[in-house]
Amino acid sequence: MSLQDELDQKEELVPEEAQDKNIAVENTPVSGADEENDPQSEVDETVETEEQPEIDDNRAWYVIHCYSGYENKVRYNLEQRIDSMGVKDKIFDVVIPTQEEIEVKDGKRRVVERHVFPGYVLVNMVLTEESWYVVRNTPGVTDFVGMGNEPTPLRPEEVSQILKRMEADAPHIKVSFRVGERVRIVDGPFNDFRGTVSEIDMDRTKVRVMVNFFGRETPVELDFLQVEKA
Repeated sequence: MSLQDELDQKEELVPEEAQDKNIAVENTPVSGADEENDPQSEVDETVETEEQPEIDDNRAWYVIHCYSGYENKVRYNLEQRIDSMGVKDKIFDVVIPTQEEIEVKDGKRRVVERHVFPGYVLVNMVLTEESWYVVRNTPGVTDFVGMGNEPTPLRPEEVSQILKRMEADAPHIKVSFRVGERVRIVDGPFNDFRGTVSEIDMDRTKVRVMVNFFGRETPVELDFLQVEKA
């Protein structure tokens, strides 16, 4: 082989060796600081947040007095003032305690909604000078219920009892008669008989009536809905 041929062979080998070296560099794994800066290598950490305590905003139920028969009007007026004066963060609810009641009149039964405390409305609120002013100056409101000039909030057990009474499934039966009064029987085998009430059992919703039957006084036990005041 001539000298020229050997030189040509060496020149052909140089690019191949350089190419092999470049491949080796490209395949070299990232080390050290590069791994630390790689976002894929970061481990997500869960940030634990402390549970926020419940905020005691001092809200309570208060009783306001109004003229009897104007309870619904007072509630409407108060709800309008709460909205227009921007105090929804201080006055939260206005409730008229009511209860469904069955009454018998002219031999017919009907369900009516009766005010449990006529002339009174409940307000759930935070008592401040501003909220007091809004409620106290509502048309129809005569005053807060309380000791002296300070409104007195209802106790939790009182509120629970009132709300439970309002949520009762069975309507309350209105009793319009008392012991010793004359009543008329409007249902059952003694329909249209008249007698005198001798006993009232509120727990069993039963009434005992003394009826003149064949010339003698006979006790007859009836349901409240079977009699009405004569």
